[in-house]
Amino acid sequence: MKMLPTVIANLFSKAATRNYPFDVRAPFEHARGELINDVERCIFCGSCQRKCPSQCITVSKEDNMGTWSLEFFACIGCGICVGACPVNCLSQLTTHRPVATVRSVITHTAKLPEKPAKKTEKRTEPARNEPAQ
Repeated sequence: MKMLPTVIANLFSKAATRNYPFDVRAPFEHARGELINDVERCIFCGSCQRKCPSQCITVSKEDNMGTWSLEFFACIGCGICVGACPVNCLSQLTTHRPVATVRSVITHTAKLPEKPAKKTEKRTEPARNEPAQ
C-alpha cells in the first residue's frame, strides 16, 4: 500500500523519457560525434593513427597517393586524433552517423601534397663592435 501513491502520481504525470525516433533532442554544444577528415588538407603524416587509443585509423602512403581509413565501428569518439593533427584537417561534428547494420570502413584517397623546397639561408657576419678611439 505504500507504493500506491507513487503509482497513481506516475499515471497522471508527464513521461520521463522521450519518444526518440519522433522527438529527437538537439545535440549539446560541445558534443563529440562523427569524425570528419578534410582529405584535401591532409598531409598523411600518420600522427592521428599513432595517437588513436582504439587503433581505428589507418594512414598509408604509396607512390604519389595517400590513403586515410577509419573503421567506424571501432571509433570511440574521444577526439584525441583531432587534437593530434598538425594541419587541423580532422574535426568532429556534434551529431553521430546514422545507425548501420553492416560493418564498414570509410576510406579517403588523395594525392600527396608537394614537399616545400628547402630554403637556403645566406649567412651574414654579425656586426663587430670596433673600439672607439
